[in-house]
Amino acid sequence: MSDWQPIARQIAGATGRPFTPRTTRNIGGGCINSATLLSDGNEHWFVKLNQASLLAMFEAESDGLTAMAETGSIRVPRPLCTGVAGGQAFIVMEYIPLGGRGARSGALAGERLAAMHRATQACFGWHRDNTIGATPQPNPQDPNWVRFWRLQRLGFQLDLAARNGYRGRLAERGALLLERLPALLDHAPKPSLLHGDLWGGNMGIADDGSPVIFDPACYFGDREADIAMTELFGGFGADFHAAYTAAWPLDAGYPTRKVLYNLYHVINHLNLFGGGYRRQAEAMIDQLLAQLE
Repeated sequence: MSDWQPIARQIAGATGRPFTPRTTRNIGGGCINSATLLSDGNEHWFVKLNQASLLAMFEAESDGLTAMAETGSIRVPRPLCTGVAGGQAFIVMEYIPLGGRGARSGALAGERLAAMHRATQACFGWHRDNTIGATPQPNPQDPNWVRFWRLQRLGFQLDLAARNGYRGRLAERGALLLERLPALLDHAPKPSLLHGDLWGGNMGIADDGSPVIFDPACYFGDREADIAMTELFGGFGADFHAAYTAAWPLDAGYPTRKVLYNLYHVINHLNLFGGGYRRQAEAMIDQLLAQLE
């Protein structure tokens, strides 16, 4: 963006203080958004940008950050404002420098995530749809976890995969798995507030050693879905897992459900990136079905 003044005015309006950026610095925004640090020398704001049509994605992110912050558990960047300026959608949030170290940072992350998961509601889902990466994530509220996971998570991704041309064995075995979900999801979880996209790249350590999570895809679901994703791509140590389970032990059968919950993310990666994720998804489906024979 060449002119930051429209966003600077939005920041000033949201804070009630004058804000004139003196420096801008590009920051890695991942594969979806671009990101910039705006500073006037005293205040520092993290700004993400994307095309104007994706404003709802940033509004949902703002809602997710707010929901997690309101639990008073694990630290998140507090959102300030969203909008459209210069033909681009934006979200402005608190800038938290990352890269800190702490002997107990991993354990603190586990303890505080367990505390966040204790925020519950009556139904699974959320008050609005959002995105998982760049993929739509529907969140209609439903008191039945099996039905929610069948229709809004795994079934949604399998349908999208079929529309993307991934049919054949993936679709056939996936349909069979959807039919047999009640046998895998028989543990009656509570609808906990989830981060929703908790891989290692979405957690960091602040300068003071406190863990920070960001880039959420929030909804209320089985807390094990968050824990499962921490094991999918790595980045969370044994101290994190030990502290989480000490604070709130996982139910029997988690190792199997972990595969089921991570299948959602693997098929999403297939839909986003293609490649070897198809073989990985098929192998995971086979593993789950084999355990039901």
